[in-house]
Amino acid sequence: MKRVDARGLSCPEPVLLTRQVLQDGDVQEVAVLVDNKVAVENVTRMAESLGCGVLLGEQDSDFVLTLQRS
Repeated sequence: MKRVDARGLSCPEPVLLTRQVLQDGDVQEVAVLVDNKVAVENVTRMAESLGCGVLLGEQDSDFVLTLQRS
């Protein structure tokens, strides 16, 4: 599983970093750490548009999105 730590970044940076990782066709699962709800919404929207499933969890005061290719 690949990890993207996008905490402290404002949009569109979390989306761009995550999309870059997902462009690797061999990656099946990505964990994305973000620290705000806007990033959660934008990364989720982008991932779903690429056909990925999204699971949302919380870790301390951060959010963890687990993206899985269908």
